Amino acid sequence: MGQSTFVIGATNAGGSKAGADAYNSAFGATTFNYDQRLVFNTSFTGKDKLLARLRAGNFKKGKNAFAGSGVNLAALDVATDSGAVDSNVSNNVIVDRLYYKFPVGDQFTVIAGAVARNTESIALWPSKYNKGGAKILDWTALMGTSGVYNKETGQLIGAYWQQKVDKGDNNFSVSVNYVADDENGNISDPNKGGFMTSNSEASLMAQVGYAGPRWGVALGYRYGQCDSGNGLRRGTSFAKSDDWNNDCEYGEKDSLRRSSSSNSYAINAYWAPEDPGFIPSISLGWGLNTVSSNDKADGTPLTTQSWMAGLKWDDVFLKGNDLGFAVGQPTFATALKGGDTPYDGNYVFELYYNFQVTDNIAITPALFYLSRPEGQDTQAFVKNGSGYDGQFNVFGGLVQTTFKF
Repeated sequence: MGQSTFVIGATNAGGSKAGADAYNSAFGATTFNYDQRLVFNTSFTGKDKLLARLRAGNFKKGKNAFAGSGVNLAALDVATDSGAVDSNVSNNVIVDRLYYKFPVGDQFTVIAGAVARNTESIALWPSKYNKGGAKILDWTALMGTSGVYNKETGQLIGAYWQQKVDKGDNNFSVSVNYVADDENGNISDPNKGGFMTSNSEASLMAQVGYAGPRWGVALGYRYGQCDSGNGLRRGTSFAKSDDWNNDCEYGEKDSLRRSSSSNSYAINAYWAPEDPGFIPSISLGWGLNTVSSNDKADGTPLTTQSWMAGLKWDDVFLKGNDLGFAVGQPTFATALKGGDTPYDGNYVFELYYNFQVTDNIAITPALFYLSRPEGQDTQAFVKNGSGYDGQFNVFGGLVQTTFKF
């Protein structure tokens, strides 16, 4: 199977002239990028699956707004850069999935792979907003709870149990998986890398779900070891700063070993009408994250939260077309060490219309607005700023064309 995606669009920053001018100069150009995926599925028994996926793309990190450069919340779900690290070269073909999935009895499934993703190793995706339809921003594609569903990819082992019921009935499910960060396969440095070691930068995810054809709910939890690779994935620049979320490494000036970890919790639910029409499906998500470290400084985040509400109307104007609108607050600090008041509030708005040209081709124009993606760091745009001083926002527009074969 294959999927080719073309994206043409641009972003534009507003607010503080200094901040907006700097962003627009570096990331404000109109770009035309692609994402290419080729999937090879093999089954040996008719019930198992060996999946290998090749991927290439030219959303260059550090240079392209839709790759999350400049503002991480502007990253698209399809944006990938298959170039070498610290290189200007893109368009390499990489293996970005390789795992084996097989059943154990009628209700258990086991997954193991050298390149696998935690969000793809669970029994239930508790959202209707972008399931089976268009996916625009990476944060909205993760249901607004990117602390738990953080797309951690690497060396994975996992399993899930799904209650066997008649078609159309509700069912319970329980999912658990462990992923060691994909950048840690090289264990030449004894202080980094490894699988199931104190240096793995691993994620342990668990989910309990209950769902049926029209509604569902899931409780999710993820423990992040050290910075755990993708960490909280998306949020304000202040909440996601590497200065707050330390790796498990030894300090440069002393032998103190940083002991950093995160605990993330999420509740997601959805409801869909029996027949498509004027009433949309409703998808809701709320997340809570705590980060601890033995060398945290006063004024750094201890607790962050996020939430999202997504509406999707199916068969709008023509059968197969859908309209989506989402609003929420990406991961933002709600408690700081030392008791200072956080000023990290922000909002995201997303609107798209997915036009299904044929069974294999879809064209999706989309708009998004990020009200305050720097969060508390926005204060830096105003001399001697404090509180919610300073303004910096980003508006984006794009047309996404998807070919499936």
